[in-house]
Amino acid sequence: MHRLSVEDFREAAKMPLTVVLDDVRSMYNIGSVFRTSDAFRVEEVLLCGITATPPHPEIHKTALGGEDSVAWKYFPTALEAVEYLHKKGILVYSIEQCEGSTMLGDIDTLPLFSTENPSAGCAIVFGNEVKGVHQEVIDHSDGCIEIPQYGTKHSLNVSVTVGIVLWEFARRMIQRL
Repeated sequence: MHRLSVEDFREAAKMPLTVVLDDVRSMYNIGSVFRTSDAFRVEEVLLCGITATPPHPEIHKTALGGEDSVAWKYFPTALEAVEYLHKKGILVYSIEQCEGSTMLGDIDTLPLFSTENPSAGCAIVFGNEVKGVHQEVIDHSDGCIEIPQYGTKHSLNVSVTVGIVLWEFARRMIQRL
């Protein structure tokens, strides 16, 4: 099935995208994010605040080894992670419904993944299952991205949201190849 070993994954080219989890409570959600990040070869996952870190059996149950292949770091707060990313010159976007947010389908990813700038890339902050992304993190983000929703609910499970966003960014990168 042409699957990479963990060692080969670590050496493989990555999508220049960092996933930031801001106080995500559920270890099953965290594990799912690792598994999805592995599937799309995300650069790294930043775990912040109360977000649990590997190794943990509940994370492993849904990550199925993704926590071993995808690079990760822990930060006491998501704001510290955003500051770390900005110092590296990485643009940071929060996934949140707020005034001035841009719909996911309207995001211009071209400047984010420029072949002329190999250090280009971006980070996406995903928030707590109930409270979302902390306001101070939104305030320090370079923008907010919103997933359009047409039903009676106004939120999605965080691991589902990560899957939708990573697929959209990966799809757009693949189209440029």
